[in-house]
Amino acid sequence: MRAVVTRVTRASVTIGGRVNGEIGRGFLVLLGVGPADKEETARRLAEKICNLRVFEDENGKMNLSLEQVGGSLLVVSQFTLYADTSSRRPGFTGAAKPDQAIPLYEDFMARCRERGFAVEHGEFGADMQVESVNDGPVTILFDTERP
Repeated sequence: MRAVVTRVTRASVTIGGRVNGEIGRGFLVLLGVGPADKEETARRLAEKICNLRVFEDENGKMNLSLEQVGGSLLVVSQFTLYADTSSRRPGFTGAAKPDQAIPLYEDFMARCRERGFAVEHGEFGADMQVESVNDGPVTILFDTERP
């Protein structure tokens, strides 16, 4: 799995002119699923992201977790994170097919909810408009294929 996690003061996803999900303080997670990913991959990534300490403490140091600041997650499927950019027109054959990707996308969100977080989301495969106010900005890349 690949994820781009941005610390935000607010974020939303709109589909067909209607807000599908929105959060205040928390993480906007753009999530891509690869063909080698399994439920264990979703579990490990959810644990890493939910425990990520990138919110400022009273001394201005990035030391607090999502739980400590009462944050939420907005998770948006993003197969383009698996783009092959070896040519000017990217290819996306490196991304998992929907029959594999959708259950893992949903599993990732369920695991975040199990940890007590409010999780909003987009719609897999939909044309979405994502808005966010980056805080910091702080953006972290995750790739479960790399240590």
